Amino acid sequence: MNSQKRKVAAEDLYQLTYASDPQLSPQGDAVVYVKTMIDEERAYRNHLFVRDLQTGETVQLTSGAVRDTYPRWSPDGTRISFVSKRSGTAQVWLIDAKGGEPRQLTHCKTGVSTPLWSPDGQLIVFSSLMDRGETFDDQEGEAKEAVVPKVIHVERMKYKSDDYGYLYEKTRQLALVHVETGEVKALTDGPYHHTIGSWSPDGKWLAITANRNNNPDMLHTVDVYLLPTAGGEWKKLTSSNGTFSHPTWSADSQKLAFIGSLADGIYLNATQKRVWTCDLDSGELTCVTADWDVQIGDSTIGDVRSPGHPTPGAVWTEDGTALYVIVSERGNSGIYRVALDGQKEHIVSGNRNVYGFTIDEQKQTLIAAISDPLIPGDLYQFDLGTKAEQRLTELNRDFFANVELAVPEEIEFAAQDGWKVHGWMLKPVGYKPGEKYPLVLQIHGGPHSMYGNTFFHEFQILAAKGYAVLYTNPRGSYGYGERFMQACCGDYGGKDYLDLMSAVDYACQQFDFVDESRLGVAGGSYGGLMTNWIVGQTNRFRAGVTDRSICNWVSFYGVSDIGYYFSAEEIQANPFTNPEKMWQHSPIRLVANIETPLLIMHGEQDHRCPIEQAEQLYITLKHQGKAPVSFIRFPGAGHELSRSGDPEQRVLRLQYTEDWFATYMEPKVPSLQQ
Repeated sequence: MNSQKRKVAAEDLYQLTYASDPQLSPQGDAVVYVKTMIDEERAYRNHLFVRDLQTGETVQLTSGAVRDTYPRWSPDGTRISFVSKRSGTAQVWLIDAKGGEPRQLTHCKTGVSTPLWSPDGQLIVFSSLMDRGETFDDQEGEAKEAVVPKVIHVERMKYKSDDYGYLYEKTRQLALVHVETGEVKALTDGPYHHTIGSWSPDGKWLAITANRNNNPDMLHTVDVYLLPTAGGEWKKLTSSNGTFSHPTWSADSQKLAFIGSLADGIYLNATQKRVWTCDLDSGELTCVTADWDVQIGDSTIGDVRSPGHPTPGAVWTEDGTALYVIVSERGNSGIYRVALDGQKEHIVSGNRNVYGFTIDEQKQTLIAAISDPLIPGDLYQFDLGTKAEQRLTELNRDFFANVELAVPEEIEFAAQDGWKVHGWMLKPVGYKPGEKYPLVLQIHGGPHSMYGNTFFHEFQILAAKGYAVLYTNPRGSYGYGERFMQACCGDYGGKDYLDLMSAVDYACQQFDFVDESRLGVAGGSYGGLMTNWIVGQTNRFRAGVTDRSICNWVSFYGVSDIGYYFSAEEIQANPFTNPEKMWQHSPIRLVANIETPLLIMHGEQDHRCPIEQAEQLYITLKHQGKAPVSFIRFPGAGHELSRSGDPEQRVLRLQYTEDWFATYMEPKVPSLQQ
């Protein structure tokens, strides 16, 4: 260990920053991006920056106590649109590309998102989440003081969302706004959600996605449509037999590409995403990556960047013969050039996590947003001809100059049935050969996501506290083929559990610094469920931390925003056809076996895994009076607490985790946070 450097702490979250959503100018000579940080008030801030790729000069476009996101260049490169709540609700704003005061363009009562310029620069399409009876004519600031209703009449099954809160009758609709006059024209209506894709090169069509089935709460397919911007009949390109997103046009307007997967009768969400094209003359659909067993898109889990950053989908080459896409495989996400004949070229590779990119083929330039185990998120420039790589930003340079980080070691081992399982080991910071250290097994959520070569603040904190950290991708994870990813469905707590135990066995056998008598386990969401399951199966762990978890599939079915259809795929059961199977896979069934001290943490506004799951687990354990148990509730927090929740709550969560493990795995016991 470098004696001049200190160790990572939970409070360091306030100092970390990252870049995202890079967008090259139409001339290819500059890139605008979003820098995310936490200010001295411990609130998130997003500001826009423009970097001149010729001179290297970087200019900050926006500032202040605001969150400015989703920057997009006008077609002539003179202006940049973005989304901001400067006026109180999220609206479209415009700013000169060289700087100056921004101008508010939209004034919609319900706020807006995902604005996209028309090819001629005269219009911007945007989306808005609107309640029944609301229109685009309703103006921001016109609403009277909010009154809590005496009753709320719910008729839809999908009436809430962990992303948007209580939806009730709200739907996402699309509209056009004239850039000069501000006049707004609605494009969609009805009880359906619509998502913007891209403009046709001539500006006459919009490619969008929507679930416009007769009962969208029961049939969850998402189709691709062509919507005429001047009005008229829509064209439906897919057949309500899959989920599709990110439609993009070829330069000659002859083809459309999109990302998606077909439903096979058993799986809809538990299926790898692939690249598709549609010939717009014949209507023929082709799966370009049908023979390539990978996940299209970034599936990597980290805890510094909030999830869901805008990505371009499949980006066409100028000649229309290939597409650029992000691919997740074996803990890495990189960029491939995929030809329509199936040939592939790895453009951005290495042990890292690409979570966004923008490209200009004429300039032979690609800008990617990248993280790795030592970098939260910076921009890199790639020359498509020479393959040369240049780092454009180093946002955390000053911070990391004074901090010691742990470097992960890649591992692979055989599970009990011979399947290969991949993962990583972090040695404790200050590791000394010959000494023994406690180990924490970390389990990711999803379950269809993946740990990988990205920055993970929580892991670095545990390593700084003297723990070895083991994290793996058990079956169910993306990155290892569709069979591997689907292998946990209907078998939660089966071979996925054995994969995790095999990982611990491997670590204890292969790393002589691991103290097998001091093991801990932690995880969130699916990882929390597996933590609950593990401590119900074995007493080999000295302490467990379960975060926003599931403990009872029977009740989860009716309280989660996705429960009634997620259970059908993942557990392959529901309460009215096979409640016994749901109960069999429920960790609460095993509570009588639990002797491991368990810390339960949960957000009170979590709609994905509602807090009643934590309440059941806590009360049942407490009632038995066996294992030590503690329950931490986070008011106002949703399912994404650890990644995009309130910064102070995120730090408290990390401190509670540290203290719980210190209490039961270390000889010296720090006092718990109150």
